[in-house]
Amino acid sequence: MGLKESNEITVKIKCDLNEFYDILKDKGFKVIDKFSMDDTYFIPKEIDLDKMSTRDILFKAVLVRDIVGKMSNRRTKKITYKIKKFDEHGNILSQRAVNCDILNVEDAKKLLKAIGYKEVMNIKEDDIVYEKDKLQLAIKDIHNGDNLIEIETTEDKDLDTIEKLIKRVNEIEIPIYTDNYFVKKAEVELDKILKR
Repeated sequence: MGLKESNEITVKIKCDLNEFYDILKDKGFKVIDKFSMDDTYFIPKEIDLDKMSTRDILFKAVLVRDIVGKMSNRRTKKITYKIKKFDEHGNILSQRAVNCDILNVEDAKKLLKAIGYKEVMNIKEDDIVYEKDKLQLAIKDIHNGDNLIEIETTEDKDLDTIEKLIKRVNEIEIPIYTDNYFVKKAEVELDKILKR
């Protein structure tokens, strides 16, 4: 079982993905990874979706995650539980994830259902990770959703806080929306399902 502790910013991309990829290449970014991710979200059966906020529902969620590396041909299957702390404006103050590797995605889903969880949604995405000068940008093409960039803090002192990430991403002058540095894809997708 693994524990991952980092923070991140996530922003929406303003242009077509192919145009965005060209912009990154022109700025000297190189592709270092490609993968697809299939996340299935489970929540306790007793949760009444109509009586809780989207964020409160997702606080209780457990993910069954299937990641397929397109460059490495490596497949990672795991159960993930995320723990996030937010400020009053919805900015992520800190987050960590507890991960448990699994052998079979369908068996994990059956186990969660057997112990009192229900499936609430599925999010599929294709990711391409670009890097330049220790800055990694994970470009997320959410199926039937937004195009996003996720950037995580690192141990490097130049990129170890949210403020430093925001400053750095603004300095590279790429077409992104800067009104929200904490787009929460799971909240966006669950709101669509719940028609909120």
